[in-house]
Amino acid sequence: MKALESLNIQMVDLRGQYEKIASEIDRNVAQVIQSGAFINGPAVNVFANNLAKYLDVKHVVPCANGTDALQIALMALNFVPGDEVITTPFTFVSTAEVIALLGLKPVFVDINPDTFNIDVNQLEEHISAKTKCIIPVHLFGQGCNMDLLLDICSQYKLALIEDNAQAIGSVYNFDNGTNKKLGAIGDIGTTSFYPSKNLGAYGDGGAVFTDSDKIVAKIKSIANHGQSKKYTYENIGINSRLDSLQAAILQVKLKYLDVFNQQRQMVAEWYNTNLINIEAIVTPALNKKSTHVYHQYCIKVGNRRDELRQCLAQNNIPSMIYYPKPLHLQQAYATYGYKAGDFKVAENTANKILALPMHTELTHAELSYICDVIVNFFK
Repeated sequence: MKALESLNIQMVDLRGQYEKIASEIDRNVAQVIQSGAFINGPAVNVFANNLAKYLDVKHVVPCANGTDALQIALMALNFVPGDEVITTPFTFVSTAEVIALLGLKPVFVDINPDTFNIDVNQLEEHISAKTKCIIPVHLFGQGCNMDLLLDICSQYKLALIEDNAQAIGSVYNFDNGTNKKLGAIGDIGTTSFYPSKNLGAYGDGGAVFTDSDKIVAKIKSIANHGQSKKYTYENIGINSRLDSLQAAILQVKLKYLDVFNQQRQMVAEWYNTNLINIEAIVTPALNKKSTHVYHQYCIKVGNRRDELRQCLAQNNIPSMIYYPKPLHLQQAYATYGYKAGDFKVAENTANKILALPMHTELTHAELSYICDVIVNFFK
């Protein structure tokens, strides 16, 4: 094991990744600057078309960020205030935030204790006459049970929006033997290009996906102030654009996405091999229907999670808690009447979960050091 002073372990190492592809990034950025086409320039269309090919989806509409992507998706489906949208309480706030902002009602469903994704088997008991949509979050890098979700949505005539901000590149294997990339399965898919994402920009960005020609027309209009053509406003819209500079950067990174995801899988395998025999730790479970691209590598720790985190910090190893308090217990969502104990799995998970460093630049020396510290803590 290397001496501690020679290691500089990062939770996310964007600089190290950039250095590997710097010449391509710099060339693309320079081309945009020289062109002067900073808004809706050719780089945006090139990236959108290539991402559509990668996902095998008809339409990709880039936008300003992942939160906007979710809001645009909901706005495109013509819901009215009071309509209910089912989602998970164990996710980043954006998923529920946009539901509430539009005057819709977020209805939470507890999570699967193994994958941390929404427990699809509990969905039907939360469906009412006002339910219009389900938004599953493919959390930490792997998919929900999309076979069952599609069946439920078909049976109850519900829209399906995939929040795929954390699992771009993951492939879902259907019961019938076919497969499709996550985000391209529901009526609409969304993602974020926040810098730390698997496909991350060097600033903010997001995108909306769909196979529907009708829906994409409204998505494009909403993202551009509600315009159908210049100065003609058919919809209430917002201003949400992906900068040409970010599109140029993402175009390079898209070429390497599968390689980057494979590197994350190798890191996860290293953790799994070295931590699986620690009785106090539960390593990430895999949904056999979905590949896992490990946006985060999250373990569950018995009653010593906070002690372990302090030990890691003392040894210059960063860690994070995703997420420390489920959304149904946050003050902003108190108006919906939820209370402690309503979603026991999510609440229990919030008290035990811990994310370890996960990125493409982790070295064997760094991984060995992290695992050794954890193993020694539990001896």
